[in-house]
Amino acid sequence: MLASLKSRARHLKAETFALYLAARHPATPWYAKLLVAGVVAYAFSPIDLIPDFVPILGYLDDLVLIPLGILLALRLIPPPVLAECRAKAAEMAVNGRPVSRAAGFVVVGIWLVLVVLGLLWVQIRRPVQ
Repeated sequence: MLASLKSRARHLKAETFALYLAARHPATPWYAKLLVAGVVAYAFSPIDLIPDFVPILGYLDDLVLIPLGILLALRLIPPPVLAECRAKAAEMAVNGRPVSRAAGFVVVGIWLVLVVLGLLWVQIRRPVQ
């Protein structure tokens, strides 16, 4: 079962790279580009909601959040653009997969902001003694 989950997660990562290419295509609508940017940033980010080394649960975010974003993005991108980008992604996968460190920094920044806001909220809600 774990091998099946890993295989599915790898397929989703490949599909995500095709979406990344589609987001840079001039024929893709702006709203699809915005959604794809969010999905791709999360998928290529080195940080997950649940770390991948946690058995089964580690791939849960890859198998739930990313597919939902991908499905929505696939519906927003014109089919000819998507076919072209899938072919280009398959060709590039043979040569090596890109790594987005910038997306990782963005995700880390978002998490840090959320932690700080959470700590501030706890501090404000704390009764004065």
